[in-house]
Amino acid sequence: MSQGTLAKRQFGHRARLALSPAGVLKTDGQAHAARAMWNLLHAWWQMMPKDKRTLANADAAIRQAREDIGFLAALPAQAAQAVLKTYFQAWKNCWDGRADAPTFKGRLRTVMSVDIPQGRDLNILRVHRRWGMVNIPKVGRVRFRWTKDLPVGKRANAENRITGARLVKDTLGWHIAFRVQTLEAKPEAHQGLEVGIDVGITVPLALSDGETYEHGEWLTAKEKARLRRLEQRAAQRKRHRQPGEPTSRRLHHTYDRIAGLRAKARRRALDWQHKTTTVIARTYGTVVVEALTITSMVKSARGTIEEPGKNVAQKSGLNRSISGQAWGRTVTMLAYKTARHGGILVKVPAPGTSQRCSACGFTTPGSRESQAVFVCKNPECGWSGNADHNAARNVLHLYRMGLALIPAAGRAVVRRAKRVKPATAR
Repeated sequence: MSQGTLAKRQFGHRARLALSPAGVLKTDGQAHAARAMWNLLHAWWQMMPKDKRTLANADAAIRQAREDIGFLAALPAQAAQAVLKTYFQAWKNCWDGRADAPTFKGRLRTVMSVDIPQGRDLNILRVHRRWGMVNIPKVGRVRFRWTKDLPVGKRANAENRITGARLVKDTLGWHIAFRVQTLEAKPEAHQGLEVGIDVGITVPLALSDGETYEHGEWLTAKEKARLRRLEQRAAQRKRHRQPGEPTSRRLHHTYDRIAGLRAKARRRALDWQHKTTTVIARTYGTVVVEALTITSMVKSARGTIEEPGKNVAQKSGLNRSISGQAWGRTVTMLAYKTARHGGILVKVPAPGTSQRCSACGFTTPGSRESQAVFVCKNPECGWSGNADHNAARNVLHLYRMGLALIPAAGRAVVRRAKRVKPATAR
């Protein structure tokens, strides 16, 4: 690390809350009030003329709504202001082309969350090796799992402090995500080697130097059998429900158990991805990956009534496998972790990397004999080896040849001059 150059970095740390039943009800009420506040703001926005859609008018509207609608008072005033700022930022993102226009938030499809914008309101205290205490407005003092050191007490100052938090509910219950601002030394340039990475389903990550990173099933055999039984039970109960009849408590309980097992699989996948990408970022100075259009890769092959698709079931299974690997999330983790360690992440065009021979450079039909075996059909070459490692070497070759995608261009693949560093992925 360079001792003379410091920079502020912001990151989030998520911890599980140990809320009492009464605390859960209060926090649920705040989340529902925040969602209702968003929907009221959206209705107000659509109703008002364009020249009246100002932050001051919206602030006056939500103040009046908190007085007129009783259950909105469960939401702290600062949390209501955070909803207002988030809503206006959503429109700014839409106008800048970064996101779609904001819409109404449904009760079932919306993640329950409450913002605590002021870090000084939290009053965090560590009471045990594994537990800490935090103050949640209109809920009180709540314990949370202490899994990472936080800048609190004497360790907190203007440069290293907690700036706020957000309460989020998932299948395991309520969690708190702290927003931490810290001062770090800027990393020096990573002196590690260059490596190309090929992503896949059978072999999740294959590196150009012959290294592979694999994982097993995210759920055990017993857990998968339990998930299958729960899904069958949910389908049976849903089939016997009359149209328009509300979902029974038993069916809700079944859905919760299904969501719990799926959340367990996701946590295990995240853990593997974090550990693997950290090792890669620490080891290599330049990481080269393919610029995959995953949304196009997982499109359904069902087709239309006039032109039905072919091998629909096989394509659906492939789509589920691709989505389960979460390649985009792996690349996102590599991007910020390589930057944190002084390295760079580069994206290169994806077409042809699995058909080209990395030894002779020719693309000959039929060279990839199976998922794992690549045998060059060029009579003058005849090289054979692992197909995934061959593709990873081709990915690295594209970078060394100067074919690096420029993220700002969005479409261009350019050839750079010699001794010019490639554009890094943002």
